[in-house]
Parts: sequence; C-alpha cells; structure tokens
Amino acid sequence: MQHQHNYIGGEWVGAQSGAKYSTFNPADTQDMVAEYPRSGAQDALQALDAAQKSYEGWSVMTPIARGRILSKASQILEQRKNELAIALTREEGKTLAESVGEVQRAVDIFRFFGGLSYILGGQTIPHDLPQNLLLTLRQSLGVVTLITPWNFPIAIPAWKMAPALLCGNSVVIKPASQAPGPTLELAKVLEQAGLPKGVLNVVIGEGSAVGAAMCAHPAVMALSFTGSHAVGSSIYQRLAARMVRSQMEMGSKNPTIVLADADLDLAVNLICRAAFGLTGQACTATSRVIVERTVLEPLIEKLVKKTRSIRVGNGLDAGTEMGPAVSKEQLEGNLAYVNQAVRDGAELLTGGNRLSSDAYAHGWFMEPTLLGKVTPNMQIAREEVFGPVVAIMAVDGFDEALAVANGVEMGLSATLVTRDFRKAMIYAEKIEAGVVKINQISTGLALQAPFGGVKKSSTDSFKEQGAGAVEFYSRLKTVYLDYSA
Repeated sequence: MQHQHNYIGGEWVGAQSGAKYSTFNPADTQDMVAEYPRSGAQDALQALDAAQKSYEGWSVMTPIARGRILSKASQILEQRKNELAIALTREEGKTLAESVGEVQRAVDIFRFFGGLSYILGGQTIPHDLPQNLLLTLRQSLGVVTLITPWNFPIAIPAWKMAPALLCGNSVVIKPASQAPGPTLELAKVLEQAGLPKGVLNVVIGEGSAVGAAMCAHPAVMALSFTGSHAVGSSIYQRLAARMVRSQMEMGSKNPTIVLADADLDLAVNLICRAAFGLTGQACTATSRVIVERTVLEPLIEKLVKKTRSIRVGNGLDAGTEMGPAVSKEQLEGNLAYVNQAVRDGAELLTGGNRLSSDAYAHGWFMEPTLLGKVTPNMQIAREEVFGPVVAIMAVDGFDEALAVANGVEMGLSATLVTRDFRKAMIYAEKIEAGVVKINQISTGLALQAPFGGVKKSSTDSFKEQGAGAVEFYSRLKTVYLDYSA
C-alpha cells in the first residue's frame, strides 16, 4: 500500500485536518491500493495560493520553453508506461491492455502539446491603412482549476493540464476520489521534467469541500470539469455569478444505429467493444442500439452469442476482456437500472446478474447485459447507466432511427453502421451529437481532433483536445500599431 499526499507548492503534504481514506482494488477489495489525504477547503485554498504565487514566473516563459517541459514529461511517461498501467488497473479496474492504451494516450497528449508550442501564438491581420500593423497576441488567463473523473484517471487529467500549462496558466486539479493515484503520478513526472514549483497543484478530496473552494476563489479565471450533468450543472451555475470561463463535459446516452443494409458482424463487433470495453464506464460508450426491424432477430442472435463469450475478471489477469465496476455503488446502480428496465417491460436477453462466486467473490463484477424490447420512453432508454448495459430498440426505418437517436436530452457520441453513403451523410448532418462515427466504434477519440458534446452533454462553448483546446486556456488581445509617423 502506498501513502500518498497532496502536491501543493512543489511539496508533498497531507491534509491540514490530518484526515485520510483508502482505496481498494475493485477486482479484489482485500487489496488496499493506497491511503490518501481527505482534504478540505483549507487545503484547496493553500493550493490556489501556491498557484497564484507561481503564475507570473511561469506565464512570462515562452511557449517553446514551456513546451520543452511537456515534451520531457512525455518521454518520462513513456519510460514508466507499464508500471503506471499496472497501478491504474489496480485502482480503477480496467483491463491491463486498456490501461496501457490510456497511459500511451497521456504520453501522446504531452508530446502533441509540446510540439504545438512552436506555433502557439496570435496572427497578423491585414490593415486597411498603409504603415499600420494589426495583430493578435495569445496570452494566458491566470489560475485555472480542473476537476476530473475516475474513469480515465490519467488521460483526462493529461488532456486538460497539458494545454492549460502550455498556455502559461498555473493549475490546481482535483481528481476523483475513487482513483486519484494516476494524477499524482503525472505531477511527479512533470516535477521530474522541470516544472517550476507551484505551477501544478493536486488536491485530493471530496467535491463538496475542495471543488466548492475552487469555484468560489476570486483568483480562479477558468474551470474545466468532466463528470455528471448534476454536478456539472451545479458548478456552472456557481461560476456564472462571477462570469468565470467554464467548460463542462457531462453525461451521455450514446446510440449505435444499425440499418438493414449493415454488415451485422461489423455491427456486433462495434457494439460489444463500445458497450463492454472499459466495463461500459466511458462517456462515449454505446448504451443504446437502434436497429431496423428487418435485421433485429439476426442482430440479437449474434449479439447474445458475442456477449456471452466475453471473459469477465481481474484486469491484471491475462485474457480478461472486461473488468469490474469501479465501486460497490456503481455496481449496485448498474443492477438497479437493469431490474427497473425489466419491471418496465424490457426483456433480459442475457446477463443482468452480479458475479460473486470463486474469483469474483471480493470484487464488483457483473455480467455484460443486453436488454431487448426497449421503448424510447423507458428509463433505461433515457438515462445514463455508466456500466455494461445495452438497451436494444427496434425501428421501421432510417428516419425513425434518427428521431429515436435524437430523442434524448444528451448528445455526445453517436455511431451509424450502414453501407448507404447517402444515409451516412444525412446522418452526419442531422444527428445531435458532438462526436459522429460511421462504421466505427462510438468510443475512441483522435487526440488531434476537437472533442465535446451538445445538449445536456456539454456547455458546448469550448472544445477539448486538439489544437483548439488552447482556446479555452488562453485569451486573444488585439493590437493596433501605426508606424507612419
């Protein structure tokens, strides 16, 4: 077991109250992973003060100098990839292969933004008068705060902090309490790469105390959040009173539409990977399958067969394809949604049970689950489950499929499986989602492309990832210069 601390002002410190808590391996709760400080508002204020003090020196460095530190961090992360992946699996539960992929994502993110440092800046704009210059300067904001979830505990902190740091901001981050370890490892890597003290601060604690202080502090110029709609909406409203720049990425209810002309084997592969990979604990996971009625039965037959073949187990074990839920609460919530769906009239096609015998006895495991005869008005078709549960709905054509897909309050990722190029393009135009996939898995994102949702999935103001991520973490100043005199 590791004894972890907050990272504040370049020092490793406990909570001022002395309070602590422990995390346990969700695949084996007899395995205590780490002990963490249970921080409060005073710890958050200490971190914000450290960030304020470090800001000026960091912000006056050139983007290229800051980028060199990010590039060095990428190299250190790559050297530690396997070690960090094992630690991630132990604390969050995903398979080792998934964890290796996530750590590699963090490696690539720091490499990308390190490279971007060479072109980060404003632009020269033609002036309408001779001997006049019109240009923009891209400048940092100040202190920015980040609140990140447990499901991608190294990738999401990386894709928020890398552009924030590149733009010259100082950062305070609160990772989710269920799996904060990987964020602390990022802090260690950046410290080793030469990041000045106080530029990055990590505070471990509950959102009600730490997050609230991060919202209210007058030094905070921007806040980026990923998590549930309920929490994100509350934070957004708090920030709005001070007109603080905010970025909220929240819930989802992602569809995969399967048309009658689709390659059903491809559809099954995409659905199962998107729904049951990462234990369904991804904001872009497929949770609704909308299928044309003429191919409903053969698709279900193939899906049931494929789903029943998925090997559930400890993510560190060779051959495991789906790990446990992250916690008892998450598992119980998943099972409650399944039971409610059956009460509402859905048909349990396969799965739906907790796994608790033998190797599963001390973990939060459940069977991957398919529900048939789901209608759009059912709870299971409208609310985010965040687990390995798929609701299957039959429709009579493309137009109805599109209407059902758009008939929820969220819009993050959406997939269409078809051979019809015309319908694919109409779908791309009309689907209400920030990420549109055609004959591709609903999960998985290109780090060089913008990411974000629409409707209640996002504030839909600034995108994450890609070169456009710097728009949130910087501001433009317009300069007029007359040199004719």
